[in-house]
Amino acid sequence: MLGIIGGSGIYRLAAGEAFEAIDLETPFGRPSAPVVRGAIGGTPVAFIPRHGQGHRFSPSNVPYRANIYALKALGATHVVSISAVGSLRDDLPPRSLIVPDQIIDRTVLRPRTFFDGEIVAHVGLADPYCDSLRERLVEAAGQAGQPIRQGGTYLCIEGPQFSTRAESRLFRSWGASVIGMTAMPEARLAREAELCYATLALVTDYDVWHEVEADVSVDVVLGHLRANSAAAADIVRALGGLGLPERACSCGRALDDAIMTDLTTVSEEDRRRPGLIGARQLGVAE
Repeated sequence: MLGIIGGSGIYRLAAGEAFEAIDLETPFGRPSAPVVRGAIGGTPVAFIPRHGQGHRFSPSNVPYRANIYALKALGATHVVSISAVGSLRDDLPPRSLIVPDQIIDRTVLRPRTFFDGEIVAHVGLADPYCDSLRERLVEAAGQAGQPIRQGGTYLCIEGPQFSTRAESRLFRSWGASVIGMTAMPEARLAREAELCYATLALVTDYDVWHEVEADVSVDVVLGHLRANSAAAADIVRALGGLGLPERACSCGRALDDAIMTDLTTVSEEDRRRPGLIGARQLGVAE
């Protein structure tokens, strides 16, 4: 099953088959909105609008853990995050599409692990995005006739404010390609949940470093986002038709060597606290 997390301006799923809304509770609270489940091109899908219907959750307050948990609970194996971003490069103008392969995390306020009790897990995050899912997204974009950039670094800030001009110039000097507010902790949590995860980033502005283009604002973002949303819908439909890649990657085994805690010292209640997350490794029934 393909999980889709829709970012700013993406509050509904592309046209598909037999959609139903599922309202559920997780051990980490309720997701941003009821999960919409159905199929696109024969591929089962589950969709969550990251910021909720009507855009009610700021980037810092999105229930990231509940969203990822809900998708896994409904059977998702792969997750595509659709995200509005600012460009930090001249060659990525507004309305560009990019599938990044790296992240720099500058967030500071968000819970970033499912294991916040008596269990310590250190998953590998050297490559935060799943290569096979990224490649399939690029293939889907080509089939949909949508030019797309493969590779690049997503710099994730806390928000909800946009960057200062000095910050924007600093981030450019680091070699980052785009800037956004939601890739983290989503990528961290998807890895802990042993899901394949990739981002389809929609460029809406040049942040505030550009000397010619208008500085980023909500009006600027929304204007370009409307055009980008149509392109994203085309790519999602193509992805549904292509189907998901086989899980030959290591994402589905991310927790196998990650748990450091001596589980003989942990109560069954504490082992059950993360629910489905790590159930196999913790020796509890899923």
